[in-house]
Amino acid sequence: MRILGLLLAFFHSTVLAQDPLGTLLGAGVRLRPEYDGASRYELQPIPLLRYYGGPWFARTTQGILEAGARGEILTGLALGVQIAYEEGNDRTGLDPGASFGLHLEWDTKIGPAPVSILARGRNHFDTDRGAQTDLRATVGVYGGHGAFVGVFTQATWATGEWVRSYYGTGEGGLLFVALGVEGAYDLSSRWVILWSVHGRRLQGDAASSPITEEKTNYFASAGLAYRF
Repeated sequence: MRILGLLLAFFHSTVLAQDPLGTLLGAGVRLRPEYDGASRYELQPIPLLRYYGGPWFARTTQGILEAGARGEILTGLALGVQIAYEEGNDRTGLDPGASFGLHLEWDTKIGPAPVSILARGRNHFDTDRGAQTDLRATVGVYGGHGAFVGVFTQATWATGEWVRSYYGTGEGGLLFVALGVEGAYDLSSRWVILWSVHGRRLQGDAASSPITEEKTNYFASAGLAYRF
């Protein structure tokens, strides 16, 4: 909490300008494995959220549901704190939970293409579940006629506590790598369709866990959001 207070005191500067999607609120569905490494898939409802205002933010557009505060420390570079929702695993009796942590995000361009690079640390409130670190990069590859398409990749590392809590056994290290495509399409000035498809490949002890049935899983989501 002391860290949060110090960061909020520091974040009186203007928050980073985000892409033209604006503030979004909606809902959708996601097709995903029953747990990371499962062979069976399930369909689940998901929120769609994107908000940046003052120092505060909330979003589902960087792979997880998270909210917190952030501010610009250099041109195009933001430092933030966040609380995030963490998935459970019925196979090992792991309930859903939450994490807290820090992130550093750089928004820039390569020619006309917008680029976002995110480094994020997540420590579970339940210390027995350990921590994770994400490195995620997104590049816009198309923007026009009311549509936006981006390509993203992510690598996530986990501590031994996290691997053992989710998979029952194992040590820490690189947990998975992912590659996907995401996009948005304006139905009108207020309504936006959001979609995403990606593949995820388990690594290390997560890939060799006794409960891992498939090392590669696929995820797809689609939903409708209202732009404010």
